[in-house]
Amino acid sequence: MSKVITICGSLRKGSFNRMLVKALPALAPPGMTLSESPSIEMPLYNADIQAQGIPAPVTAFADAVRAADGVIVVTPEYNFTIPGGLKNAFDWISRLKDQPFVNKPVAIQSASGGPVGGARMQYDFRKMMVYLDAITLNKPEIFVGMAQTKFDEKTGELKDETTRNFIKQQLEAFEKFIARMGGK
Repeated sequence: MSKVITICGSLRKGSFNRMLVKALPALAPPGMTLSESPSIEMPLYNADIQAQGIPAPVTAFADAVRAADGVIVVTPEYNFTIPGGLKNAFDWISRLKDQPFVNKPVAIQSASGGPVGGARMQYDFRKMMVYLDAITLNKPEIFVGMAQTKFDEKTGELKDETTRNFIKQQLEAFEKFIARMGGK
């Protein structure tokens, strides 16, 4: 059984990426359990704060990553790149002595109202994972473009069957990837 955490890069409760995170458990293979990571809301990284001690939200986030067999990051694209809140969380993580992302399998998904679906953000995010020595699943990639047409606006349910099938394929591939990397 693979224990996977999801990290949502959007802080907005009604975001398409939050809806996508909520859809994942129903699409996961039987051998995968999914749970959401602790909040990425933490103080802006500042070496002066770090000198006083690592903030509790950073420690909780890092501990959850360490305990997981794999991580799925679901995030929008802001200004062609990684949202500030998500980048900040990873800036904090990068300062820890016991790096939680070393050899950690990571899958990336993104949803946006535009046609590109967050592709530019995913490129930048992959570079950040290289720095943290994480191992990123390359394919299949998940870009949910025109997300407003794929989710039910009242319930938040992912209603687009083609998108659901692509996500199932990625989750199945991720489960195998985790196993190959020595996870459960």
